[in-house]
Amino acid sequence: MNLAGARTLFYKEILRFWKVSVQTVAAPVLTAVLYLLIFGHVLEDRVQVFPGVGYTSFLVPGLVMMSVLQNAYANSSSSLIQSKVTGNLVFLLVTPLSHWAWFAAYVGASVVRGLVVGAGVFAVTVWFAPAHFVEPWWIIIFAVLGAGMLGTLGLIAGLWAEKFDQTAAFQNFLIMPMTFLSGVFYSVHSLPIFWQALSHANPFFYMIDGFRRGFFGASDVSPWLSLAVVGASFGLVSAVALRLLATGYKIRT
Repeated sequence: MNLAGARTLFYKEILRFWKVSVQTVAAPVLTAVLYLLIFGHVLEDRVQVFPGVGYTSFLVPGLVMMSVLQNAYANSSSSLIQSKVTGNLVFLLVTPLSHWAWFAAYVGASVVRGLVVGAGVFAVTVWFAPAHFVEPWWIIIFAVLGAGMLGTLGLIAGLWAEKFDQTAAFQNFLIMPMTFLSGVFYSVHSLPIFWQALSHANPFFYMIDGFRRGFFGASDVSPWLSLAVVGASFGLVSAVALRLLATGYKIRT
């Protein structure tokens, strides 16, 4: 892999989202705060998922991780489709960058954006509920793996899509439903049996549950099971993305 080229492309992707940070960082933070204010105000005295943990405290990690995932996906998918539509992707195609360099730069920048937005959401929402860090290593592991997986999914969506509508459809009909049905706002144990089983088939559930484990030391499933599922899912989508990049899928004629 051309490390210098990968580093340059990574730096370019960081600058791309940071130059419009009001839209790419501040706006998602505001959205998360609105979710917290609405759901926390309505359900604080009515729902307790873990013993001794208020609903608002329970909600904060879910909102942080949801922001990490959605923004990691948005970074790589929007960058690729913009390059396709504007025609500047050709400048990357003439460089001696391998598919590994493309993957490392796009996914790496997506991880950075996801973590920056997640840190921003946490910094604001922590004022509404006390912070807990019972097993902090799980927070780091699942935040990085989750951002990496969604950045890779965004890369796949950007390669597949030929116009903005298609990337929006990918997000609206796949990413958003899987995110909202992953236990961000509730524990899956509170669901009927059918919906519990469906939730356990959703890899996003394991990202949220494992991430929340780091805050409270309690989770719906074992964090090791969550790690296995998320790691395997990340490996699978990474293999698909690397294969598409290696063959030049929809980026070479």
